Amino acid sequence: MNKTLNKQLMKKSYPLKEDVESIEGIMNAYYEVVSGAKGEPRQTMRDKSLHHPNAFIAYTGQNNEGKSYIKDMTLNEFHQDTKPYDNGFFESENHRVVHQFGNIAHVWSTYETRFEEKGEVKRRGINSIQLYNDGTRWWITSWMFDGERANNPIPEKYLK
Repeated sequence: MNKTLNKQLMKKSYPLKEDVESIEGIMNAYYEVVSGAKGEPRQTMRDKSLHHPNAFIAYTGQNNEGKSYIKDMTLNEFHQDTKPYDNGFFESENHRVVHQFGNIAHVWSTYETRFEEKGEVKRRGINSIQLYNDGTRWWITSWMFDGERANNPIPEKYLK
């Protein structure tokens, strides 16, 4: 995202209608708010507008000894854990599976991470995102992810 667009977004009133009126919109915004060039501030206010106030966030994976772990946090803790970018960070969706019933939805979203906007893919994984529609808009109520590893390849059915 360029710096001019980022400054315009920081001045807007949140949530943006296009961010929360559909699953497509909230998923596009979900990836836009975590992406940015070196030195850019994160879109914290826009990100907060996507998430329910009691949203649950978690990272999962394996440590260097191969032991599984989970790190859970609030959205505010996530924002404190992820300061402005020392290097670029660009995450994009590669594939999506949505299951919806009534006012709830589960999104299984395969992602790719780059450190330059058009650079080579550095990491991949899957985000598990739970959404809630209150009758007027969609909210992210929780998300967690696991990254691809040699012993944890992404199944072909979750790739393009």
